Amino acid sequence: MLRTVEITAELTTPSRDKVFHNLHWQKKLDLSVDCFICERTGRTTHLRQGEERMVCSGDARAEHPGAGRVAAFDVTSERERTSLRVVVDYWWAPFRDVERDAPGAALTHAPWVRLYLGYRCPEARETGAFSVQSNMVRPVSETCAQCAHPLATSTRSPSIRLLS
Repeated sequence: MLRTVEITAELTTPSRDKVFHNLHWQKKLDLSVDCFICERTGRTTHLRQGEERMVCSGDARAEHPGAGRVAAFDVTSERERTSLRVVVDYWWAPFRDVERDAPGAALTHAPWVRLYLGYRCPEARETGAFSVQSNMVRPVSETCAQCAHPLATSTRSPSIRLLS
């Protein structure tokens, strides 16, 4: 079955009138899913926009290709806010995780997502990156690693919603 998940996130940002760091969402994310290929629940998958498949963390032995991709990656930036909407399509089939003695689910029982952001410090002329996760205690604030200028604050957890 083809499943579709929508992920949305919003960050507040300082006014661009001060020091502009060109904060931007990177076109990659990590998402927890129940993988019918390795038949394990709660697997971390890595996705990049433009790639035709995701990569499942598998087990301790090796990662493996997964049947999923980023179908949409939409960014909205306003004066003091940046928002992201990602749609992920992936294939899923019923299975039972024999190690955990648990059935797989179309959207894993405790879903989480990690979203990546990048920036460029105008003072140091260096780039930096950070991430926000749905399973962090809020609020979370990020500052530039070079000049300590505030970059963004996450007051609400990114949402993960099964569409189909």
